[in-house]
Amino acid sequence: AGTAGVHGAPLGAESLAAVKSEFGFDAKQSFTVPEDVYKYYAQRAAAGAEKEREWREMLARYAKAHPDLHADLQRRLAGQLPEGWEKALPRYTPADKPLATRKLSETALSALAAHIPELMGGSADLTGSNLTRWKDAVDFQPEPTGLGNYAGRYLRFGVREHGMAAISNGMAVFGGVIPFASTFLNFISYAAGASRLSALSQLRVLYIMTHDSIGLGEDGPTHQPIETMAMLRATPNYLNFRPADGNEVSAAYMAALQHTDRPSVLSLTRQNLPQLDGSSIEGALKGAYDLKTYGAGAKPDLIIAGTGSETSIAVDAAQLLASQHKLTVKVVSMPCLELFSAQPDAYRHAVLTPGVPSISVEALSTFGWHKYVHCPIGIDTFGASGPYLQLYEMFGLTPEAIAKKALKVIEYYKNIPVPTLALQF
Repeated sequence: AGTAGVHGAPLGAESLAAVKSEFGFDAKQSFTVPEDVYKYYAQRAAAGAEKEREWREMLARYAKAHPDLHADLQRRLAGQLPEGWEKALPRYTPADKPLATRKLSETALSALAAHIPELMGGSADLTGSNLTRWKDAVDFQPEPTGLGNYAGRYLRFGVREHGMAAISNGMAVFGGVIPFASTFLNFISYAAGASRLSALSQLRVLYIMTHDSIGLGEDGPTHQPIETMAMLRATPNYLNFRPADGNEVSAAYMAALQHTDRPSVLSLTRQNLPQLDGSSIEGALKGAYDLKTYGAGAKPDLIIAGTGSETSIAVDAAQLLASQHKLTVKVVSMPCLELFSAQPDAYRHAVLTPGVPSISVEALSTFGWHKYVHCPIGIDTFGASGPYLQLYEMFGLTPEAIAKKALKVIEYYKNIPVPTLALQF
């Protein structure tokens, strides 16, 4: 008694008897529930059953008076999505202009909000940066404030990431709504205790995280995630997306909404990215897919896997290797490692061709990438403050630097067998 030991150890017979006596119980009895407690709980159960009966009668009257609204309520409570919702997601071609994936997310989220009325959420005081509020959104606020009303679907969470994730979990458990929460990717670390419970509790919560790498620039290493994605990928039952362009953003939202028993993180850029030749929603839904092969060989000399903002850099590196070194290079886009790992062996090995040296390019920690490629290229130090293009050059994430390292990888594997990776037994 009177020590911290009680926090993690049993009380013991003597201390347990003292506690029972203190509260008026017979210290000699164990696992005994007084009769009046049984009676009290029986009364509460009966009262609850009566309330449920009244509610079901009210619901039946509601169904008769408002059949369409009742059907929509039942759909929401069942966790089902409106028919045809996925058609609202935009598709892109290389002719479309470059945009930041956070901006592409804004377009997708705005389209979805119009078709999925239960989609509800907000930002931890970064709405203007996260771009999560659609044009006709109404804030969830008391009407007398003049700031919104309780029919509103946009939440101002304030600078409290843990609270935002915990609130989102509560909304998902209650049902009838699909919550989303947003901040900078690096700041999901503040929410980790609650966001981890999203995965543990098998809840459909969308975490819309922007400013996802050194590409955010001058805000520097306090804001630049390095290890964050590795932490998220190591968390069971998460889906983690780094979309490379508009089609992959649409695929990320589609997969996040279709998976009703797991949370998703959408990691989005501040900087503009091109719409890629070969990208597709269908390919991205498999987690990874062949984007395009550069060069004339029947079999690639190298595979370059990219995620997010580095996929277009991988494309430029592949084009450089093909034009200057006459190599055949396959570029693979890998927006979601979890979805890719769930694919059959035949598909995974069709994408990451056995016997072909491979590298990955991601402006984050290389931790975890050796499962998929022979040489991961990334950042295993903290970031730095500066214009983002200068930072990419500083950290060796340019087409020229990647091509130089790729040549070394190809040369290395000329004399030894290329191991097959991503095996499942």
